[in-house]
Amino acid sequence: MQLDKFYYDNKTVKMFTYATLFWGVVGMLGGLLASIQMYYPMANMGTAYTTFGRVRPVHTNAVIFAFVGNGIFMGVYYSLQRLCKARMFSDVLSKIHFWGWQSIIVSAAISLLLGYTTGKEYAELEWPIDIAITVVWVVFGINMFGTIIKRRESHLYVAIWFYIATWVTVAMLHIVNSVELPFSWFKSYSWYAGVQDALVQWWYGHNAVAFFLTTPYLGLMYYFLPKAANRPVYSYRLSIIHFWALIFIYIWAGPHHLLYTALPDWAQSLGVVFSIMLIAPSWGGMLNGLFTLRGAWDKVREEPVLKFLVVAVTCYGMATFEGPMLSLKNVNAIAHFTDWIIAHVHIGALGWNGFMTFGVIYWLIPRIFDTPLYSKKLANAHFWIGTIGIVLYTVPLYWAGFTQAMMWKQFTESGQLKFQFLETVTHIVPMYVMRSIGGTLYLSGVFIMVWNIYKTVQYGHLIANEYAEAAPLPKTIVTHGQQHWHRWIEKRPMQLMVFSLVAVSIGGILEMIPMFLVKSNIPTIAAVKPYTPLELQGRDIYIREGCYTCHSQMIRPFRDEVARYGEYSKAGEFVYDHPFQWGSKRTGPDLARIGGKYPDSWHYNHMMDPQSMSPGSIMPSYTWLYDNTIDTAITPAKIRAMQKLGVPYPEGFDKIANADLTAQAKKIQDNLKKDKLQVSPNAEILALIAYLQRMGTDIKTMPRQDTSLQKTITATP
Repeated sequence: MQLDKFYYDNKTVKMFTYATLFWGVVGMLGGLLASIQMYYPMANMGTAYTTFGRVRPVHTNAVIFAFVGNGIFMGVYYSLQRLCKARMFSDVLSKIHFWGWQSIIVSAAISLLLGYTTGKEYAELEWPIDIAITVVWVVFGINMFGTIIKRRESHLYVAIWFYIATWVTVAMLHIVNSVELPFSWFKSYSWYAGVQDALVQWWYGHNAVAFFLTTPYLGLMYYFLPKAANRPVYSYRLSIIHFWALIFIYIWAGPHHLLYTALPDWAQSLGVVFSIMLIAPSWGGMLNGLFTLRGAWDKVREEPVLKFLVVAVTCYGMATFEGPMLSLKNVNAIAHFTDWIIAHVHIGALGWNGFMTFGVIYWLIPRIFDTPLYSKKLANAHFWIGTIGIVLYTVPLYWAGFTQAMMWKQFTESGQLKFQFLETVTHIVPMYVMRSIGGTLYLSGVFIMVWNIYKTVQYGHLIANEYAEAAPLPKTIVTHGQQHWHRWIEKRPMQLMVFSLVAVSIGGILEMIPMFLVKSNIPTIAAVKPYTPLELQGRDIYIREGCYTCHSQMIRPFRDEVARYGEYSKAGEFVYDHPFQWGSKRTGPDLARIGGKYPDSWHYNHMMDPQSMSPGSIMPSYTWLYDNTIDTAITPAKIRAMQKLGVPYPEGFDKIANADLTAQAKKIQDNLKKDKLQVSPNAEILALIAYLQRMGTDIKTMPRQDTSLQKTITATP
């Protein structure tokens, strides 16, 4: 049989590899800065663009979509060509994909630092960038499926299944969660409100972890681990079970991020059940990876690539066991809103994603540059420094998380809260310092890697077009004898895509349809009214400054939370919130009932100089809010957008909204004058004060025991 002669495209692989290294350094530097800001407020640098509330989303987006995203494309573009025995479908599409993705990353970083954010974690990017992501993702999909269709290998290896499921599921998640109503060129409101928005967001947020940080990396594991070990995958049958069970079960687990919130109990319980079920397929995949190394452990001791891959797969197993455990309600009651969750996330990010990426790069670069790795000693040094860094990063955060939870919940013998919130923050500052040391070590290892790769590239030469030959795929695939049922779908990529879409759609559909169609899931409260124009402007400023990254607006029905903050939160309170602002971390106290607790002057002084009002606070000052003026030109558009979303403002209210705004701002200005505080009549601080004073005032609340909250506000506003 005459063999086809063709060439693999290594140039695109090289470009994605370089981008992975570059954005890895940038994203981790951002994370290191954010970690220092947690205990050293001066690190916020006193500008609007470098506060924790803006740096933190840049860090998370850079690490997830820039570092890991480019790492995914690097691995897929290398492995897919060889698994299909075909060059990528289109060199032009490869270039569009690469440069389009880098442009999105740059746009994301700039827009987030400028304060353009949707306020939804891991989905902060505004609507023009969301559209660009969709376009580039479609380009990637065409290139990937085009390559699969023109393949010379009839069988679709397990890694390709995970690539296909990743593409189709991420597309679904992104489109559904990004439904928003623009009211300007750079701003929009989420189409969903309150409880519904929370469900959709964490259906997306949890499954972004599942299908962007997990399934594509499992595909890379199934390709690169056997290659590096020079052994076949341990069990192909186990990989089949792993794949279908994982993608079906994962999609249901999102509500476990919302336990003890205003989400209906049935949805919470559904999330818990499927989260526990996730242990089986997740550990099946982990064991399949580790057992592939049976008989090769001597090689693991010698090869730094295998060291990185083994620790990565082990961290995957640790994170996918801990995640379901955290979804148990009694565990979640302790861990949620604490640094325990941050530690859990970074076991996956630093260990699973980081070390898997490093191992793949160390294996891949010498092959496409036709030269040995410059220094195995440096690679081993990177491994041990990175491993110690992970330990020093996560262990203090686990300790901090337990400490926070225990201090929050302690009462005195007389039944009073034992600790003010600020005490729980200052007590764990040494653990934050240790976290930064661990992060510095991990980043130091990355710098060692960059140097090692640079020297390797310097001594080698890129095989931009790698020669290969293979037999053409027969027009008719002939099968002999009885075959396993799965062999049928393994040869049909489009059917595999459709079946994957069905598997991942079922859970989302069955969770969301009742939430949107059954009104009893969100009981209304007659006293809850829409925000005034000034309060709406203030809420947008609150979101712009990233206050949701440190403060929750969700009081859970626990004795300590009701005693500290007031009446627990009800679903009907959030029906006009586009987007919801429940938060996921309490670096500062919950603000759901902050309205009316303090005079306007307290908020004025607190935003100007937090330490003057709360000695020991780690919150930065927000001096620009006193100089910036409210953009009243956009007020009518905001009101009209809210009306389209169902908020019951009177007809024609957009025309008089600014008059209402001015009148309310004048009242706050007059209150400040009584305390000898002068402020411009249209300063942004007036809008933020209006919003803070509105929070939680629509319903009657129970009295709180923690009456000295002025000493407890410790993070972004």
